[in-house]
Amino acid sequence: MKMILKICATALLGATMLTSCATRATFVVRERPVEPVYVRPAAPGPNAVWVTSEWEWRDGHYVHIPGHYVVNETRVWVAGHWRETPNGFVWVKGHWA
Repeated sequence: MKMILKICATALLGATMLTSCATRATFVVRERPVEPVYVRPAAPGPNAVWVTSEWEWRDGHYVHIPGHYVVNETRVWVAGHWRETPNGFVWVKGHWA
């Protein structure tokens, strides 16, 4: 019985890892795109957190997604950033921590 549980746990862990890899595709570009200049609006309230702009891969290139405010009292937004690789640059998405 213990052996069956270990096999099932291992299979589940492996499937989870493969699923997360499939959804986190990275696209390499030779040069980082230039972020458009825009003015951050005033916060709509005291609990508003600024979520920095992001880049999304669409139709063969990165598209800029402007930042925005969200109401959040418990988590911290970790901004996305460009990471240099031997082949170019890849976007590392921002996330809540």
